[in-house]
Amino acid sequence: MTAELTETTAAAATKARPLLEVSDVGVVLGNGWRASRVLDEVSLTVWPGEIVGLVGETGSGKTTLARTVVGLARPRGGRVLFDGTEISRLRGAARRRERRSGHIQLIFQDPLRSLDPDLTVGDIVGEGLKIRGLPAAEVDARVVDALAAVGLVPALRHRQPGQISGGQRQRVSIARALAAKPRLLLCDEPVSALDASNRNYILRLLAGLRDSLGLSIVIISHDLSSLAGIADRVVVLYRGRIVEDGPVEQVFTAPRHPYTALLMASAPRVEAPGGDPDGELSVHQLRRTTADPAPPASPGACVFAARCPFAVDACAVQPPLAPVSGAVVARPAASSLAASSPAADGPADGHWTVACHRQSAWQALARARTATARR
Repeated sequence: MTAELTETTAAAATKARPLLEVSDVGVVLGNGWRASRVLDEVSLTVWPGEIVGLVGETGSGKTTLARTVVGLARPRGGRVLFDGTEISRLRGAARRRERRSGHIQLIFQDPLRSLDPDLTVGDIVGEGLKIRGLPAAEVDARVVDALAAVGLVPALRHRQPGQISGGQRQRVSIARALAAKPRLLLCDEPVSALDASNRNYILRLLAGLRDSLGLSIVIISHDLSSLAGIADRVVVLYRGRIVEDGPVEQVFTAPRHPYTALLMASAPRVEAPGGDPDGELSVHQLRRTTADPAPPASPGACVFAARCPFAVDACAVQPPLAPVSGAVVARPAASSLAASSPAADGPADGHWTVACHRQSAWQALARARTATARR
């Protein structure tokens, strides 16, 4: 009875905390006058069974954040916790043990460049397992199971990457990650190099893996529409800082940061349940013009102030992430986040934050710009 109670208490504690917690992490690349701050006080949580979309333009720090989580980039300040353990401070043998556990797996953007062209598919998928010293029979079994999980036949393991299609190569990359039995997948632009049919297949595959294996998944993407159908939450990065973090349906329907709205307006099309395409703001409403007041020039100003047509004197100070005013945040639908998933116990209600001094005013100002221009 005591053992059962201990297991129940441990399971409840696991449900009650994030699987991944990035807290105030900063990353600086280079030294001296060449040093460049790529991430600045970034905080991110990912709950068990949750799919989080990480969006932003090129250079915003999305990939660097993923590399920091897996230990390929070293943070200067802040910490990274995985299931309650601070992995960002692990060194030497402790770091090797954590990496070989396979709990966190990174799927790279370009499958052709991330797969060794001289190895067979079977060797690629099983290489990490061999490094961990698993028996050959177990390695073979895991390779076959991983390939089956992504819809590939076992016979494919005898081919090389150059002998299969681009969509199959990306599925091999996912199979390589699954073979390690991970708990968290970090997917860096997993569909950007694929055509439309393969893109949709990979997105459905990732959503299915979350449902069947209980994985947590972070998807880095430029394509907002690809996240609208599978992500539970979306996090928007700009110049190394998070400017908005909230449920994907609410954020895509009514973004509270001008940069999020600009990203959506720049995309070919983003649909969200309950959205009003006729009420969406255009790129012209969200871009600065020569007629707009000069933005604050303070070094500590809001990172988006120089591009924001709605900047005021208060924007000379970087705003912190704060709860969206007057917002009612709905829990993700059952089809998006299963009620039986541990993530259903996470903070799905009330978690929508934005870093903007004018979060409640800029939308009206944007529409007023159009009305003025039409007069």
